Amino acid sequence: MRALVQQLVWLLQYVALRMAETALQCFPIDLNLKTARLAGRLLYRLDRRHRERALENLRASFPRTDERRLQEIARRSCEHLVMVGAEVLCLPRLMQFNRFLDYVDIAGGLDGIRHVAAGRPAILVTGHFGNWELVGFSMAAMGFPPTAIARPLDNPYLNRHILRIRERTGQRIVFKEGMTEEALADMRRGRPVGFIADQDAGRRGFFVDFFGRKASAYKSIAYLALEENIPIFVGGAHRVGTGFKYRVEMVDRIDPAGYPRSVDGALAITARYTAGIERLVRLAPGQYLWVHRRWKTRPPEERKLADCELRIAD
Repeated sequence: MRALVQQLVWLLQYVALRMAETALQCFPIDLNLKTARLAGRLLYRLDRRHRERALENLRASFPRTDERRLQEIARRSCEHLVMVGAEVLCLPRLMQFNRFLDYVDIAGGLDGIRHVAAGRPAILVTGHFGNWELVGFSMAAMGFPPTAIARPLDNPYLNRHILRIRERTGQRIVFKEGMTEEALADMRRGRPVGFIADQDAGRRGFFVDFFGRKASAYKSIAYLALEENIPIFVGGAHRVGTGFKYRVEMVDRIDPAGYPRSVDGALAITARYTAGIERLVRLAPGQYLWVHRRWKTRPPEERKLADCELRIAD
């Protein structure tokens, strides 16, 4: 019975998304974004659990910032998230080769674009910042569709539909379970491979600094770069103004040849691209996904300390 109810919930979510998608195609994108911003503001007021999580993350990340400013960033983050959702449903019709430059300023990413245009393999790293889907669509519009590493959505109906949207312009989506062989094959053919690299990697990840706290990061990106000697480009696309205008920023290029092919080298690369993502977020803090549980897994020394405190309390 529980499985049947879950299937029904998933199906209703899918139907609601398709209805929203159909409605969005009837209006100009900037009008859609005004509506999405209002919806995001309402969501911020009503969704107490995620509002408090965002504020908790912000307080720890910006300890010297006053509470009113943190609340403003959290509200803008919620508004931006809903706006990005509306944009994603419209991206296939907007990000065409003959018009995408009307919406995206790519000047800040020319180094990486030239590298990819020369047919050389590259690893593209970004975070849940700005419109993280826009980077892949922009690359595809320029004729260099990337392979993106993604986690499948829990809702299978939504997962299939969003996958179709992503791949409509030539991108290829590889789920994490099959990442290594497929991503390697694409990279060796000169196809850029993209990662959203600010997800919690659990206890097996590298623990590196992110806004002054240790966060678990996946090891695979650094090891892949070291093994194949492929540079990592850290960047993203952030909104300029309140409409559908974005600027691409590349904040770092990491050459793995300058690092030892060892655990220490992989850890150093992971710490460096994570620091790059932090620099991106600081460009526009209100465009980061602060409800994201980035610091969910704590490093071993913190877990040991917590266990020790529990034993003392007992």
